[in-house]
Order: sequence, then structure tokens, then C-alpha cells
Amino acid sequence: MFDFCPSSEQQEMLVKATEFMNQFVYPNETYMVPHRGLPNDILKPLQQKAKDLNLWAGHLPKDVGGMGMGFVSLGLLSEIIGRSPIAPYIFGSMAPDAGNSEILYHAATAEQKEKYLIPLANGDVRSCFAMTEPEVSGSDPTLLQARAIEDNDGWVIQAHKWFTTGAVGSAFSIVMAMTDPDTPPHQRYSMFIVDADNPGFEIVREVPVMGDHFVGGHCEVRYTDCRVPASSMLGKRGEGFKLAQLRLGPGRITHAMRWIGVAKRSFEIMVEYALQKETAGRTLADSQTIQNFIADSAAEIEAARLLTLHAAWKMDQGDQARKEISLIKFHGANILQKVIDRAIQVLGMYGLTHHTLLEGFYREARAARIYDGADEVHRMVVARQIIKSFQNGGI
Repeated sequence: MFDFCPSSEQQEMLVKATEFMNQFVYPNETYMVPHRGLPNDILKPLQQKAKDLNLWAGHLPKDVGGMGMGFVSLGLLSEIIGRSPIAPYIFGSMAPDAGNSEILYHAATAEQKEKYLIPLANGDVRSCFAMTEPEVSGSDPTLLQARAIEDNDGWVIQAHKWFTTGAVGSAFSIVMAMTDPDTPPHQRYSMFIVDADNPGFEIVREVPVMGDHFVGGHCEVRYTDCRVPASSMLGKRGEGFKLAQLRLGPGRITHAMRWIGVAKRSFEIMVEYALQKETAGRTLADSQTIQNFIADSAAEIEAARLLTLHAAWKMDQGDQARKEISLIKFHGANILQKVIDRAIQVLGMYGLTHHTLLEGFYREARAARIYDGADEVHRMVVARQIIKSFQNGGI
């Protein structure tokens, strides 16, 4: 018999997180500054409260200040955190810092952990991850043109990157660059840590994009004759793609469960408005069309939620769950957009104003079908794995 009940430990965590959201997070949403987040005089005390309640950095082990829990627990917490655009920063689990800290935890040297991981895990600094390039397709990272050339006792990086989230105000970046062009494609690239004050690192501009919930913007950056010591390489030479996978699986669980939180809050806004708004002597909730919106949304949210928790459970069993991760990535992103769209439709023009969170949710939601792998790529991954399984006599 499958058990869908959270453990007592998980239930305690969820109760604490919900109370914290109600008391400290929702009341501070109005103070969010587009692309800059909460002012530090508001953010830092809230982060400390999250740490005091042992709700900080659910993605990290306890030895670096995290909660040290499994993927299912991380998913359940992320669902609650996802209900507010400021909560991931308050709980210390926002991308790209969350993914960067996971890479650093698994691959960094002791010196790199002391200099970069500990301050990042504590929330003392922010970071960015530079991979996507304007000259090549974002869906095929083997085409990346960034180069790192050995020079004496270090490396010289030449790279042009963009959509580097969080670059403004970051203390360092993790950059993917080609080190071994004559090896197989997935062994050509390595990762390097580059301090923001390196004279070869330049933030060219913040690229204007739809949405405003990401601190530090989505930036175009250049690495021009960017000299770094040999000790700046993160992990082993040629392991860039391998390390990238360390942040993508857990990151997609977190994303997908946050989307459930966003969808649920949008759903609640829709139902509450439908019960209150009257037309021709009847509430909107009396309309069969609105009831269909409610029913469809409820079914889709629950299906996406269970798919995501199943993927998280498989990862807790040691499975990479690549098919399941791809399923939740494209399915969850589409459900997110559908639910928010229906909520806006019910609220009408009011749903497009700043008086509700819906218009901001909607602008952010569109990107979910692109970042961390476009829908089309994840569908291809799922289909190919199923076909391969059938060819091998499986199901």
C-alpha cells in the first residue's frame, strides 16, 4: 500500500513553514523591488528567523548549515515556499545560488568551500552561473564557444555569456568553458570560479526580460583575457557537463514544486474571487464555465504535484529519475501557465493589475517552459527513453 501521508518530521516542518509564511513572508511582499528583491534591512532579519526555525537551505546538508533532508521533504517545503516570490530568498533556496552551492558542496576543494561555499550557504553573498551564449543554441550546450586556455600556472578565459541570472551584485560566477576541444563533446568543458572583481569579468548589461522576481537581473557578461589561477577550476578537468547535472536534477524538483505553490495560490485567488463577485444576481462560482475552470485546475495541480513527488521519491532511492524529471519539467511548467491564465480570466482586467499577484506570476511563468531545458527537449528525452525501453523489451 502506498503511503501518501507526510512523516511526523515532515508534518512539523510544513506547519512551521506555513506559520512562518503567514506571519512574516506574505506581509512583506509589498516591499519587493523589481530585479532587486527585498531591501536588506527587511531580508536579513527574516533570513535569520528562518535559520532559527531550522527552515534554512533545504537543499543543503547540515554540515554547511542546511536542513539535510531528502528530495521528497525538499519538494514538500518548496511547495510552500513557492507561494510567494520573495520566500525562496528568505528561506535561502533561490536559484542560481541553490544550484551553485550544490555543485560547490560536491566538487569544490576544501579551500574553495571555505572561500565560496560557506559564505554562499550562509546567505552572506550571492553568485551567478554563466553558461548560455548568444551565438549558439541554448538547447545544445556542446556548441558553447567559451574557451579556457592554459597559461603558465593558470587559465585565460575568453567567453561571451548572457541570461546569466543574478550577475548584478554577485560575489563570484561559475563559468563553463571549453578546455579540451579534441575530446568527445561532453568531455570538452570544465567549470571555473571567477571572482566578480576580476578585471577580466564584465557585466555588459541587464537583458530586459519579461518578469521581475529575480534578484540581480538576467545579464549579458563577458570574460575578456580573464586570468584565473589553476586553483579556480571547479572539479576535475573535462567534468563540466557532469557537474552541471548535479544542479539540474534537484533544481528541477525544486522548480516544479514551487510551481505547484504558485499554481495553488493562483487557484485560491480565483476561487475566492469567483465566490465574491456577482453578476446578474449570481456569483461567478455559479457559472458552469467557472466551475469547469476550478475542476480542471484542481485535477491538473494534483496530477503535477504527484508526478513531482514521485520523481523526488525515486531520487531519494538513488535513482537519477531522468525520465521523471523531464516529465515534471515540461508538464509542470505548462500546468502552471494554464492555472494562472484561468485565474486571470476569472478576475478579468483586475487580474492584470498590480492589485493581485497574478500578473507577476503570469509573466514569470512563461519562462518556466524555457529555462533548465525547453519543453521540446524534455519531451524528446522522455520519448527516447520510452522507445529505448520498448526496444529492450521493457515497458
